[in-house]
Amino acid sequence: MSHDYAEYVPVIKALSDETRLKIVDMLSRGEMCACKILEQFSITQPTLSYHMRILTECGIVSGKREGAWMHYGLNKERADDLLCFLTHLLSSKENCECKPCNCNE
Repeated sequence: MSHDYAEYVPVIKALSDETRLKIVDMLSRGEMCACKILEQFSITQPTLSYHMRILTECGIVSGKREGAWMHYGLNKERADDLLCFLTHLLSSKENCECKPCNCNE
């Protein structure tokens, strides 16, 4: 299985922040309004918007406007793709020479 490593850099960078990791954890339980996410942190609305922009731009979170509020949810397809990539990346591979291999795992 060959992967385009560059494809995963934005989402891994997005997840390298503690606040964004907590947001993704919250969204793994279901869609949430930005106001409910904001209640869980000691940050301003513009700071939350900054974090949500990073998470939506990398594709791990999707957002939709409902009236005055944004509702966010985990992009399950992207999350599953990332999980598959990380599982492959961190698993033992026979005959791997530290370059993309054609393992059919």
